Amino acid sequence: MENTAKKPYLTGHYTPVADEITATGLAVEGTLPPELTGRLLRNGHNPKPGVTPTHWFKGSGMVHGIRLRDGRAEWYRNRWVHTPALEGAPYMTEKGPDFTASAAGTHVIEHAGRLLALCESNFPFELTPELETVGAFDFDGKLSGMMTAHPKEDPVTGELHFFGSSPLPPYLMYYVCDAKGEIVHSAEVPQASASLKHDFAITRRHVVFIEGNVTFDPTEHSGIPYGWSDRQPARIGVMPKGADGARHIRWYSVEPGNMLHVSNAYEDDEGRIVLEGPTVDQEGFRLSWNWWIGAPGRGAEPNARSYIRRWVIDPAAGSVDERIVDDLAVEFPTLNEAYLGAENRYQYAVSFPDEKGFGGYGIAKYDRTTGARRIHRVGDARLPSEAVFVPAAGSTGEDDGYLLTVVSDLKQDASQLLVLDASGLDTVATVHLPRRVTAGIHGSWVPDADLDATAS
Repeated sequence: MENTAKKPYLTGHYTPVADEITATGLAVEGTLPPELTGRLLRNGHNPKPGVTPTHWFKGSGMVHGIRLRDGRAEWYRNRWVHTPALEGAPYMTEKGPDFTASAAGTHVIEHAGRLLALCESNFPFELTPELETVGAFDFDGKLSGMMTAHPKEDPVTGELHFFGSSPLPPYLMYYVCDAKGEIVHSAEVPQASASLKHDFAITRRHVVFIEGNVTFDPTEHSGIPYGWSDRQPARIGVMPKGADGARHIRWYSVEPGNMLHVSNAYEDDEGRIVLEGPTVDQEGFRLSWNWWIGAPGRGAEPNARSYIRRWVIDPAAGSVDERIVDDLAVEFPTLNEAYLGAENRYQYAVSFPDEKGFGGYGIAKYDRTTGARRIHRVGDARLPSEAVFVPAAGSTGEDDGYLLTVVSDLKQDASQLLVLDASGLDTVATVHLPRRVTAGIHGSWVPDADLDATAS
């Protein structure tokens, strides 16, 4: 058997847990704000004992949940997403891809009262409020293929915008799901390529797709058939919202690079589209990819040389201005979701050591008006998860709320849920969890009001 200690995504903060547990009555330091009544859900790759996936992204999904209610931390539980892939079913079959054979380990969201575990090359998987697996969900047959792990819920309309990106034609399908959970629009996006499209953006009037230099590569045998190509042009597609929008998409060339996650996008007062998010150059992608597959010549972290970049797209001039806006290595950008698609002042991210391992982990807050950056340092050998913003009761300011992050602590072999004041990044409360939670990918805060009232 292969020595799993050589795989960085199975060691340290990323060491998988071996079982599913439930714990109740969790210890709390400080005071949990009573408006935090709901569930913090977080997904990530956690292969079963004895399984060594060939790529970090191939590990089976496990959702961790923390139930808060009226100032109490009622339970923690973790559950694998029980898909056919968990039992070894192959993705590729004689009939083509099996969209139910999903790792389901990238994200977990709520829409229209339904919890969905997501992985971008598959159908979503529905979960119960207690994180048990219901099964694959294809929107009553209206989803025929892949769904991104990064859908966007429009805070104005409640619509869920998402896409499916394929290495084969049709390369890009765009969907709109209404607030009731029904797909009401779908369209093939013209002129798209086989470039890897992991995330995208919406503004009040547009949908924004990002194609970087990472594209389909059938010679890549890690199980994820993508790689860097200088022949793949880097570009941004700007498409008007609406039933006829795909026909009017415009593509703008940008500097080489690759983006996994969008911070936000919006139209400014001059009608330009502003897009931001962490990106890597070719060397950063090489170091990151080698970490993801456990190959030599890798960075110390899964995201090497990942810096926030800003593009300003001027449709009238047909031009793009772009620049790196910070030299701190970050990933997993978040914001107050009420500002998704509109101009935001504040955004947050997880800060990482650089590609050589220098520097610490923390939660970074950016003030886009002043250019200031503040960091909440979590301490030595402690890695925080993506910081999920939750508004405070009666909030009026953009950063009037809380950041929820789960910290993996290697020295104590433990984890805590930190509740930070989003304004100053001070710790409001700490929930002690019954085990060290594996470092994961993405998650969501799901208020009770968004789920069935019968949920426990």
